[in-house]
Amino acid sequence: MQAQQVRAGFVELYGAEPEGVWSAPGRVNLIGEHTDYNDGFVMPFALPHTAVAAVSRRTDGVLRLHSADVEGGVVELRLDDLAPESDRAWTAYPAGVVWALREAGHAVTGADVHLTSTVPSGAGLSSSAALEVVVALALNDLYELGLQRWQLARLCQRAENVYVGAPTGIMDQTASACCEDGHALFLDTRDLSQKQIPFDLAAEGMRLLVVDTQVKHSHSEGEYGKRRAGCERGAALLGVDALRDIPYADLDAALERLGDDEEAVRLVRHVVTEDERVEKVVALLEAGDTRGIGPVLVAGHASLRDDFRISCPELDLVVDTAMKAGALGSRMTGGGFGGSAIVLADVADVDTVTKAVEEAFATAGFTAPRVFEAVPSPGARRLA
Repeated sequence: MQAQQVRAGFVELYGAEPEGVWSAPGRVNLIGEHTDYNDGFVMPFALPHTAVAAVSRRTDGVLRLHSADVEGGVVELRLDDLAPESDRAWTAYPAGVVWALREAGHAVTGADVHLTSTVPSGAGLSSSAALEVVVALALNDLYELGLQRWQLARLCQRAENVYVGAPTGIMDQTASACCEDGHALFLDTRDLSQKQIPFDLAAEGMRLLVVDTQVKHSHSEGEYGKRRAGCERGAALLGVDALRDIPYADLDAALERLGDDEEAVRLVRHVVTEDERVEKVVALLEAGDTRGIGPVLVAGHASLRDDFRISCPELDLVVDTAMKAGALGSRMTGGGFGGSAIVLADVADVDTVTKAVEEAFATAGFTAPRVFEAVPSPGARRLA
């Protein structure tokens, strides 16, 4: 249905049928937060919520963009005028992909694009990566560029880092491009090696809920960049290329070397222990002990809250309330400073946990959260 609506919208806007329709999902990260730009491990999976794009090629050096979700008409840009950090609107994400492709030497000569998305914006579920990846996949197909999924993810990351100006890691774009239905993606962000880990909660009588706190965030704002810079400083102080290179067994010795540099100690401790948590979750899932990942999720949240200091009262309330109501595990997910938390629960406890969280938000005077089930879904693909 979404593909048909996007196709019809394209025809209404541009007066012709599109050459194709593509989709790319948002993602939720099971474990592995703020490890991707430290060359570490992450474990996301794709959501059923997607960005969908109808696209046709142009040969005149013009890029026309339209979103069904944003007020306003078609935005027309000249490819030769695309420049980093020149655009602060939603159009920066698709335009940045075109810029990155052309900068890499790919002969993209223009496009008409009509987009819509069901990925909640500002919820820490990678709505921006979905926009980037769907446009990249469409142009890769239409222009027969022959790029592999991981290469598209790299180009989309460059678009977000350089063109948009947000210092994000590689996880979001890789998840959107590469995840598989019914699996979580164990990704080594240093070499982009991947392993699809079966993650069928329904078969085991469990559910994973996403609780969107409705607290909006923006990766291009300063706090995210400060954490990344702090991690890079910590790596430099320890004489390693990235915090990934500090073995978990050597963590105490590394922290001693940092002395009374409290900020570096906190950031290094989070990243090194978070990489260990990712590997622990992989081992548990491969051993068939899905229930056992619950305490690991909770430990991850405590580290993000206390060491990385990127939580907020709403996220902490979700985790605390869910655990008191019988959840198996819970933690914030995404870049932090708002966005969403995840909750792992037995099917029989889902309603109780959901009600408890909603009531806790009402009592605290917070905006009512949006709660939905996260089902591991397919990555980016062509629909028509």
